Amino acid sequence: MRKIYHLASCSTCQRIIKELGIGNDFELQNIKVEKMTAEQVEFMAKAAGSYEALFSRRAMKYKSMGLKDKQLSEDDYKKLILEEYTFLKRPVIIIDDEVFVGNSKKVVAAAKAKL
Repeated sequence: MRKIYHLASCSTCQRIIKELGIGNDFELQNIKVEKMTAEQVEFMAKAAGSYEALFSRRAMKYKSMGLKDKQLSEDDYKKLILEEYTFLKRPVIIIDDEVFVGNSKKVVAAAKAKL
């Protein structure tokens, strides 16, 4: 499978997609328009090692909902990601059986090397 979960309105996501030279062999899912299913999030979490690994603490709602002051469980992370797309650390790049989460230089370089 070759797929990228992203936001079309996110300039960082678009820059990374362009940098990786993503072609027609990838499926792009704009998570704002096409909601992620529980199965998709479960697959990503299993490949990434946890729901917490998929969770973005940079989301505006993280502070506004007071989540930084709470002890969150794996179930909490899963529920929040499914309820609100902004909690997914983006982009999530799936290349065959590997998942690359986020936009750090290290993650992007690893995805580029896999391609």
